[in-house]
Amino acid sequence: MRKTLPVIGMACSACSANVENKLNSIHGISEASVNLVGRTALIDFDPSQVTLEEIKKQISDIGYDLVIDDGQSLREIEARESKLLWRKTIMAWVFSAIVMCLTMQLVNVGGRDAACQLALIFALACIIICGRQFYVNAFKQLRHKTASMDTLVTLSTAIAFLFSVFNTFWGEATWGERGIEWHTYFDAATMIIAFVLTGRLLEEKAKNSTASSLRQLMGMAPKTARVVTKKQPVEGEPQAQMVPISTLDKGDLLEVRAGEKIPVDGEVTWASSFMTHDAAYVDESMITGEPTPAVKRIGDKVLAGTIPSQGRIRMRAREIGENTALAQIIAIVQQAQGSKAPVQRLVDKAASVFVPVVATIAMLTFGLWLIISGADALPHAIMSAVAVLVVACPCAMGLATPTALMVGIGKAAERKILIKDAAALERLCKVDALVTDKTGTITIPNKDVVDFTKADGLALDERESLKPNAREAVEALKNQGIEVYMLSGDKDDAVKYWAQKAGVEHYKSNVMPSDKESLVKELQAQGKTVAMMGDGINDTQALALADVGIAIGSGTDLAMDVAQVTLMGDDLSNLPAAVALSRSTVKMIWQNLFWAFIYNLVCLPLAAGVMHLFGINFQITPMWAAALMALSSLSVVLNSLRLKYKKM
Repeated sequence: MRKTLPVIGMACSACSANVENKLNSIHGISEASVNLVGRTALIDFDPSQVTLEEIKKQISDIGYDLVIDDGQSLREIEARESKLLWRKTIMAWVFSAIVMCLTMQLVNVGGRDAACQLALIFALACIIICGRQFYVNAFKQLRHKTASMDTLVTLSTAIAFLFSVFNTFWGEATWGERGIEWHTYFDAATMIIAFVLTGRLLEEKAKNSTASSLRQLMGMAPKTARVVTKKQPVEGEPQAQMVPISTLDKGDLLEVRAGEKIPVDGEVTWASSFMTHDAAYVDESMITGEPTPAVKRIGDKVLAGTIPSQGRIRMRAREIGENTALAQIIAIVQQAQGSKAPVQRLVDKAASVFVPVVATIAMLTFGLWLIISGADALPHAIMSAVAVLVVACPCAMGLATPTALMVGIGKAAERKILIKDAAALERLCKVDALVTDKTGTITIPNKDVVDFTKADGLALDERESLKPNAREAVEALKNQGIEVYMLSGDKDDAVKYWAQKAGVEHYKSNVMPSDKESLVKELQAQGKTVAMMGDGINDTQALALADVGIAIGSGTDLAMDVAQVTLMGDDLSNLPAAVALSRSTVKMIWQNLFWAFIYNLVCLPLAAGVMHLFGINFQITPMWAAALMALSSLSVVLNSLRLKYKKM
């Protein structure tokens, strides 16, 4: 069984790696993949060996939560978590402001000792009220020998706080009598918590924007349906009852009026509009991308989420819940956004060792300062180590790939391009050869002459028209450096005619399905990355063999099952748009990874105080380190969001 389940509590790539490793270690789970940005886990498991409740408990043991209830429960949890994060962030800043005023002696409270003791109380309150979850998670992870950003925050704030407690009561006796100026760093501990919470709050808002396309798809599904009993007449105003969609069963008789969303997939049993008494017009553009409303008569299929634009229909429910076409599209987008591109696997490996490496660098920083400057530099050595712990940011690296993928795959879904997984999106950018079928893919057969016995006597343009924007799509593909090959089982004159109409230079007629497969192999042998586009059963061999299989949404279910990319509707301009989107997304991923790497490469030495070796008195303090860490994560997410507004 395959399930996509929400995960609560992940904040960085180390978190998602911890959850993924734990899931994959559970007996009964064959494979699991965790998406940090989507906050979901895609799990393949055997219900006879492990239950969702057992999986949830094991994930809870390492500091996270797996939501196994319905969607409404998830929305409630997310809303509650968001409100709690807002409150903690505001309170952390209030505590920080008070502590800063006390440590800098901006208010007179009876001398330095009294100010330090009050600052201790407020800083402890900040840690307990606002930062408690960091400590709880870090402790749970320590029990399972894992670490995350929570570990770094816990170490840095605990060290700053405990050192400040020592100085509050024994600072004068330890340092003052030796002529060394001493300070407390309660403000650093509270400001670290405030900045980290602020960063997470901003990240959450930005992450929600990356998932907006999926929420739009989910918003297409209606929440209620109008059920009609068998006793009610067709004519006149029916006394239909509105019920929650979750209560529907297969076979229920439903009524949908103009402007209402069709609740489930079904079959029309009656239709009427002001233009005709035996048909209604349904807007299916949200599913197929076709702008013209489709005519629906008795026996025709209607899809969940589509809307009658004229008239009203009665329908028999045939597919409900997860089996509707809309639900399957949503599932495809969810799984694609939750899947991982090959480059993400490398990032995950780096993230798994990131926290231990940073902790080691912090210890080396502490030790080197003591070796170089002696015991008198102990306060500075401690704060340098704290700054190293805080400034390091595995979040930026972890967010680099999934944020770009979520935006890219979501934007593709808006264009009625369904991409099954991240690997397909990454491969699509490398395609330099396209093999395509003709009939049903490049051309649309004229339905009026399907049964005409003398079809051969008709002009070619009276038999197979070009699909919308077919020639423009071929030209765009050529401009993208992609060679187009058209193969068909049709006769020589027909294939040549439509190849010229579409602007295809390489074509072949009278081919068998094995010939399409052979051409794909031949092009791959030449070192090309090959995409195959088709719509029928005869295309499935080549679709499966190609580097990227592209199915037409109006084609067979088998072709769509085999392909990694599906173009809904007949507008072929979506194909070059998909290629352009793939290239932009992959470029964005590498941009994000580059800046995330550069950030850590530059900031870690600056926090350690390496500039002092060159006689430059500059070093990143713990407070600035917290601010930079938060901004680095946010910058990656915001950079990915630029994809939403990029024209394809």
